[in-house]
Amino acid sequence: MGKTGKQQVAEKKLSHSQLLKKAAAIRLLVLDFDGVMTDNAVYVFQDGREAVRCNRSDGLGIGMVRRAGVEVVVISTEANPVVSARCKKLNIECVQNCTDKLAALRSVAGRLGVAMEQTAFVGNDVNDLPCLVAVGLAAAVRDCLPDILPHVHYRTENPGGHGAVREICDLLRKSRPAANGKN
Repeated sequence: MGKTGKQQVAEKKLSHSQLLKKAAAIRLLVLDFDGVMTDNAVYVFQDGREAVRCNRSDGLGIGMVRRAGVEVVVISTEANPVVSARCKKLNIECVQNCTDKLAALRSVAGRLGVAMEQTAFVGNDVNDLPCLVAVGLAAAVRDCLPDILPHVHYRTENPGGHGAVREICDLLRKSRPAANGKN
């Protein structure tokens, strides 16, 4: 089966009602940073400083899903001040310089008293696989590495850094019983 076949199977893994049921149970949304909250590009200046591009509507979506009762945390392999700065601006926790994302994810969920089945993870590459297979709702951005597609329940319409996080936040928020009839 070629890449197209895998993508089609992954995208049809859950019915819409099954997806909404999983989304309604989510109490913790965990995001990778590079390639999910960004377009996976990095700008490197002469002096070694780095900059990335983030989407403001993703930040608005994070605020709305938090007001709907979902905790949001970023877990990143990178140790970069830009990750801290973005998370600080959004008022969300971030775990950086993480060599074992799954251990970090389990630690955060445990500290918050959230079961793995009540956790969603959004990733884009193979280093996200352990987290994707451990959570109740596994999501990938549109431009993810094809190797992770067989392990996700939902693939966004938007690529990383271009509204993919907002799309996930809207899915979670609209799946809430209180949101029904309002959206």
